[in-house]
Amino acid sequence: MPAVTVDDITALATIPAPGPSAERRTVATLTTAPSGLEGEGFPVRRAFAGVPLDVLDPFVHMDQMGEVDYAPGEPRGTAWHPHRGFETVTYIIDGTFEHQDSTGGGGVITNGDTQWMTAGAGILHIERPPEALVASGGLFHGIQLWVNLPAERKWVPPRYQDIGRDRVALAASPDGGALVRVIAGRVGPHTGPGVTYTPITVVHATLAPGARLELPWDRRSNALLYVLAGRGLAGAERRPASGGQLAVLVGGDVVSVEASAAQEGSPTLEVLLLGGRSIGEPVAHYGPFVMNTRAELVQAFEDFQKGRMGTVPPGRVAATAPGGAH
Repeated sequence: MPAVTVDDITALATIPAPGPSAERRTVATLTTAPSGLEGEGFPVRRAFAGVPLDVLDPFVHMDQMGEVDYAPGEPRGTAWHPHRGFETVTYIIDGTFEHQDSTGGGGVITNGDTQWMTAGAGILHIERPPEALVASGGLFHGIQLWVNLPAERKWVPPRYQDIGRDRVALAASPDGGALVRVIAGRVGPHTGPGVTYTPITVVHATLAPGARLELPWDRRSNALLYVLAGRGLAGAERRPASGGQLAVLVGGDVVSVEASAAQEGSPTLEVLLLGGRSIGEPVAHYGPFVMNTRAELVQAFEDFQKGRMGTVPPGRVAATAPGGAH
């Protein structure tokens, strides 16, 4: 699980330890993500399954893509599909994905890169492994997160942010036992490069066995801790959590997690930490559209069918019906 690593973690700036008045968040719920298939058949875990939308707000959906070691000819992606009303955040930990959209945007994202796509008023796009990876096979692991847009932002023009691994803000825990990658938002004095319409924080942390990590957290934001791999203890009460589980943390201004001394299936504990301020608006979500009302969903489907979200660039396969999650 390479993402972004450093040769000497002690050379990084550290995250300040919580003060004596700090209050650590506790675990409200712990859920296990079910497995499924997405797009043309690549395996995913539905990280938010069973968690109410009002608890997730402003987040809507998240898939852990892989971790899978493909044989030659096996790598899969998605077909062309539309989006409207939200942002997709695609973070690749292992492997490579190619993106293209109906406006001519897109690019390649690989180990540690993030592509932040604001669908806004509507866009068509496609995500696939490059032909070389299809031919050779190999490891693939990533995350796709959906971030809702408030009503006044749902009609903004589409935009991309390509966040290369060299732009991610890196920090260490005070004892050097945890590497923290801040992709978006602010953690103590460290600010990630992602530009967001909705105030959110996205962090990928790697903890050595037995290490403990405590991050300052905005009381106005929710806190979601998803275990990508390994075993650990979440929250103030040190509740056991393992790969594919999501802890919802409540109360307080510190998020804490500890890696178990004995790991299984991974040499380290890998966690994704998410926080965001609630938009507090009604959510009408179906397929690839996230709107505020059913009427807006119906309009989105009609606009897609009439080509109002763009067209597939020449030389590409035709767009599919709007049913894919990505």
